[in-house]
Amino acid sequence: MATNHLKISPEELEGIRATGGTGGARGNKPLELLGKIGFFLLILIIVFYTLFPFYWAIVSSLMPYKELVSTKLSFWPTTVTWDNYQKVFEDERFVRALGNSAMISTAVVILSLVFGTLTAYAMARLNFRGRTFFLYMILSMTMFPGIAIIGSLFQMMRRFNAYDTLWGLVIVYLSFALPFTVWVLANFFRAMPADLEQAALVDGATPMVALRQVLLPLAIPGMVTTGLLAFIEAWSEFLYARTFTISPKAKTVQIAISEFTGNSQYEQPYGVKMAAAVVVTIPLIIGVMLVQKRIIAGMTAGAVKG
Repeated sequence: MATNHLKISPEELEGIRATGGTGGARGNKPLELLGKIGFFLLILIIVFYTLFPFYWAIVSSLMPYKELVSTKLSFWPTTVTWDNYQKVFEDERFVRALGNSAMISTAVVILSLVFGTLTAYAMARLNFRGRTFFLYMILSMTMFPGIAIIGSLFQMMRRFNAYDTLWGLVIVYLSFALPFTVWVLANFFRAMPADLEQAALVDGATPMVALRQVLLPLAIPGMVTTGLLAFIEAWSEFLYARTFTISPKAKTVQIAISEFTGNSQYEQPYGVKMAAAVVVTIPLIIGVMLVQKRIIAGMTAGAVKG
């Protein structure tokens, strides 16, 4: 009696071995599903960890004081009140400090972008001896912790009569905003094609004209990104503002929030402080939303060539 043998080619045999038999593809589907579920759970945990503090600040700012100090935990106020926000804006010291922070942060951004752009262009495009050394020296300035140089900065502020002044804080904040701006924009200019600048120079343009008319329009995403980061750093800085200011005329909004007091020496105005924190955070959120596309373009610039 004849027997029919099933003929399998060597290629098909290797495919069966690689997949572990006919059920190999089906066996991988549960593992892929578990991997996707684990990935989305990780994303949810990160989002919750990031947004919950801001959510709790909003909820606390809408709670009355008795509910805040109650032992019963509540994730939403039973009675919504706007008294905390009213107290924030009725405080003249906070309003003045808010204006001080706005002026200081804006000045830091403008000065760091102006001087940082010129320095970064020189570091990235001009050939001179010691260029790399100076660039790394600028980068090293951002590595010192603020508390390590606060003593020398204090002596300089007192010597030049800059203590307890707005322009003194601007100069101090430039000590960490300017090196960061130079380093980021130097790498940004270095990633630009040299042909663009050379074509402008051949047409008779000076290096400054080439920078202003050719390179700066292309560097706007990077400038927006570094400017926003410098603004956030200056807006939320506490250590230098606490050390170099003493009167309401120069105090920033971070210091004003820390100095909020309750109706008595035993009362902590948690709701008022949370309301002030929300008010201070809103301009940063609005700024990020307005320039979101520029930020993404600045962070991804240079990643793909051609």
